[in-house]
Amino acid sequence: MTEMELRYILISLISLSVLADDNHVHVEQVADGDNASITATQIGYDNTINFTFGHQNNTFDFLQSGNGNSISWVSYWGSGKSWGGDVDGYNNNEYVRQYNGATYGRHIWGNNNDVDVYQSGTHTHNLDIHASDVVHDINQSGTGSHYNHTYFYGSTSTSETTIVQSGTGSHNSQIRIQGNQPTTLNLTQQGGTNMSYNLTQNCFTVGGCTVSVTQGN
Repeated sequence: MTEMELRYILISLISLSVLADDNHVHVEQVADGDNASITATQIGYDNTINFTFGHQNNTFDFLQSGNGNSISWVSYWGSGKSWGGDVDGYNNNEYVRQYNGATYGRHIWGNNNDVDVYQSGTHTHNLDIHASDVVHDINQSGTGSHYNHTYFYGSTSTSETTIVQSGTGSHNSQIRIQGNQPTTLNLTQQGGTNMSYNLTQNCFTVGGCTVSVTQGN
């Protein structure tokens, strides 16, 4: 990273941290990281962004509004600083919008992954990626407290996941994408009754596998 690029990112983050009462932004580069793009906006109070990253051409676009939102790392893994960063790879894109008490952790180890996260309410999303070219979208909303953990292991590159959790029920889903072929997953949990779903998907079908699940109404 050039001196000019580094200065631009630091000024942007410091100004956001100072202007937002009791909000915190701490982003640390732990390996080569030219051409990183970081946009962080916090509105409200007690919002936190705290993570590390390494390598080139990663893009981070974060908005947190309301109170008590957090973007950091998967709680039970802890910080990935000693591994090479909580985001450890090239050309990864994260687009995160959180409102009113949401928590997002990650351990993105791979390249060219696109992750879109929308959470409105006291929801938690944990994500591990040990693959590349993954497209992952999650939308959590409603007055229930939803939880999702999605991770990709093995040769599951080019997998696509779309997860929706909504309603007054507190929904839980644990998704493991494994095997040597990609998986396309669509999961919807909705309504006022608590829903739980646990999937370990091992795809070995040439050309990939498809899973579609809807719970609740």
